[in-house]
Amino acid sequence: MTINAIAIDDEPRALEVIEIHAQKVPFLELKATFTDAFEAIPYLQQNKVDLIFLDIKMPDISGIEFVHILQKTPMIIFTTAYSEYAVKGFELDAVDYLLKPFSLVRFTKACNKALEMKLSRTDTAPNFLFLKTGYEEEKVLLDDILYVEAEGNYMAYVLPNKKLLCRQNIGECMAQLPTNQFIRIHRSYIVAVNKIQKITRQSVWVTGEEISVGASYEDKLSEIRERLRL
Repeated sequence: MTINAIAIDDEPRALEVIEIHAQKVPFLELKATFTDAFEAIPYLQQNKVDLIFLDIKMPDISGIEFVHILQKTPMIIFTTAYSEYAVKGFELDAVDYLLKPFSLVRFTKACNKALEMKLSRTDTAPNFLFLKTGYEEEKVLLDDILYVEAEGNYMAYVLPNKKLLCRQNIGECMAQLPTNQFIRIHRSYIVAVNKIQKITRQSVWVTGEEISVGASYEDKLSEIRERLRL
């Protein structure tokens, strides 16, 4: 499997480093690089891109702002010299966060994460997953998951008749759920799109329960409506 990628960074030297590293990752195809984020938008509209290596601190628009204006968001690996942006980056479901200067080993590790995520999203992926609950692993059909909620160091998978607690973070949870079936609407919630019964201005309803949409995820409401053709 091949990952088609682009890189966006206002520093040409930073793009050179990514290009050099990308040549050594066999499954990665770096198709284009951009020093201006706005120039990347037409390319993204006309070409299939699986992954963006994206600088966060840029002069005209930040990488985080750039993600929010995209209609369809590919996988994102943030690249930056500023570690304080890490938390915000992971809130946007970034695959990884590379702190400059990063080594080939660290770059490859991030690319491997992206490959695993792409494999989990393929149409041939199984319609179930195994959740580790304590010392046991329980098989759960994806179609039975109503929504998932972060509870401390655990993710609570809410099913029609029970709730399963799995020790993982929300990023790990998103990585194993197919994005064509699930969508993150809050820093603590992921919902099954086909289980949504009602949408309001700031929340969605699943099996009669209201789930708030986070302020930074309000753009997801239009995506939900498009998926459900509302």
